[in-house]
Amino acid sequence: MNVTAYDLAQRFVGIKEVAGSASNPAILAMLKLDGAWPADDAVPWCSAFTNYIAWLLRLPRSKSLRARSWLLIGTPVALEFATPGFDVVIFNRGGPHDPTVIEAPGHVAFYGGRQAAKVIVLGGNQGDSVSLAQFPQGDVLGVRRLHGSA
Repeated sequence: MNVTAYDLAQRFVGIKEVAGSASNPAILAMLKLDGAWPADDAVPWCSAFTNYIAWLLRLPRSKSLRARSWLLIGTPVALEFATPGFDVVIFNRGGPHDPTVIEAPGHVAFYGGRQAAKVIVLGGNQGDSVSLAQFPQGDVLGVRRLHGSA
């Protein structure tokens, strides 16, 4: 049985940040896999979740807590050829809409499909939890295939 990154990520749906001064130890472990900080889960952790899933499956990963770092990983794929299970989507979240700018706000999650002008993704730190979410197609900076072919 071949488990895709999307399949594995689904097992984590519902994991969420802990309100207040406490933190979810699972999210802290994801964050600390690739960084010595932070002290709590009240920080952006979408890239930490994506890295964690990739690490578990021995896939290429960015080893960075920056969402846009995923623009440097895997094989570029046009959005119209994105495939659930094989691809991650990187979004602009308030920075320049330029995929060459890595040191800017972004979001990364596993591709789940498209509906109208929205991209459906499964990722961490979406509503402070691992969940499905929709983002405008216009916010997509890039799609990267982590392995295999669709």
